[in-house]
Amino acid sequence: MTSVLIRGESVAACCCASLLARAGVPFSRQSVSRPKLPAIMIGETAQRVLGDIFPGAELFKGLPHIRKRIVKWGQDTEALALPHAAVVVSEQTLLSRIEPLLAPVQRTEGAPPEWTIFSSRPLPDPSEDIHFGSRMAVASAVKLKPGCDPEASWVESLPHGWLFMLPKEESGWLLSVGDSAEALLAESSLLAPQILSVSSDARSFPCHPRVAEPLCGPDWLACGSAALGFDPLCGDGSGYAAREAILASAVVRAAVQGSGRDGLLAHYRARLLAGFEKHLEVCAEFYRSGHNGPWWDEQKIASERGLAWCRTQLSGFGVFQYRLSGFSLEPVYTVPRA
Repeated sequence: MTSVLIRGESVAACCCASLLARAGVPFSRQSVSRPKLPAIMIGETAQRVLGDIFPGAELFKGLPHIRKRIVKWGQDTEALALPHAAVVVSEQTLLSRIEPLLAPVQRTEGAPPEWTIFSSRPLPDPSEDIHFGSRMAVASAVKLKPGCDPEASWVESLPHGWLFMLPKEESGWLLSVGDSAEALLAESSLLAPQILSVSSDARSFPCHPRVAEPLCGPDWLACGSAALGFDPLCGDGSGYAAREAILASAVVRAAVQGSGRDGLLAHYRARLLAGFEKHLEVCAEFYRSGHNGPWWDEQKIASERGLAWCRTQLSGFGVFQYRLSGFSLEPVYTVPRA
């Protein structure tokens, strides 16, 4: 029977393991240690997707809730309070809640895997990352002033970058992009009044969009953060990872059942690129409207370059030959033109 190796420690890897186990496909897992994000926000849609993959689990019980977004985006704009529904959790906490739900590994001994799902790097040659921008984010722990709304997320655009904050009782996590937290807070009229102090213990990571090319090969698929990197301003990373895992697992299962690999891999690549294109469209709009100045111009150009690249890659694809039905892929039958 076909066996699968799932490589990595991530939400995507755990989702793939759950879905393959449910389908009875033997698999093994290979741990790849990497830094975990200190805080992630998971919206209602992503919560539902994860709830479908791990039915009956209380993954989000007792977590802090975000019930509104307070946004000051654009030059000379007023702050707006918008309804929102999400929870805040550290990546490590989420993974520790998922791990006990996973079925025991079903291995096929003595033979190499016929498929590998990479949720962590490195990917097989000749795959490499294509970057659209070079911006970095710095995550800093902060102490909040009394009166800061503990159920609101905060975002503010400034002349030299943007700030995003997730609270947690009397503390929180601040993302600063474009300049240091101290420099951006010095320009801030929305977030600065909410923050008492910023910790010197900070962690930086790339936050510009990127894509692995190729995304898959004859016996492997990239999934989650190994496949695509999203701007945290414009995307729910956990939701993207879960949906990619659903598709990756469905592709493997369809191949096991006899569908042609070439068509399945072409479908997988096109679906991921189509989702990435939509993300870049949102990015481009945010960076067009955020502010004026050289830094913002650079981000707009990078987003537009990514859009042009995606559209070129997808231009010759044609129509999708498969669709998801639940967690399975099924062929789309089209009637030939007369």
